[in-house]
Amino acid sequence: MVKYFVVSAVVAAFCGPAMAASKKETDCGHQAAVVAAVQQARIDRIGERKVPAHVAARATWPDRYNTAITLVTPWVYEMKMRDVKSQDLSAAWKEMCLSQ
Repeated sequence: MVKYFVVSAVVAAFCGPAMAASKKETDCGHQAAVVAAVQQARIDRIGERKVPAHVAARATWPDRYNTAITLVTPWVYEMKMRDVKSQDLSAAWKEMCLSQ
C-alpha cells in the first residue's frame, strides 16, 4: 500500500506540470481561434458592431471564450487592412498567451 502511494505521488509530481501546460496550450489555442475568427470577419468586411454575433454563430470553441470576441474585435479593427490580411494574428496571440 505504501509503495502504491509513493508511486502515485511521484507520477502526480511529474504529470502535474505537463497537464497544466496542456491546459494552457488548449486555452491559448481557443483564444487564438477567436482571434482568427475576428480577423476573418474583418477580411470579409463584417461591420464591427456585427462581429460578436457573426463570430459566435460560427464558434468552434467552448462558449466561455465568446466573451473574448468583444475584447479582441477593437484590436483587430484598429489595424490597417493590409496588416490584417498579411499577418497571422492568431499565431501572434497564441505565442503571447503561452509566454505568460
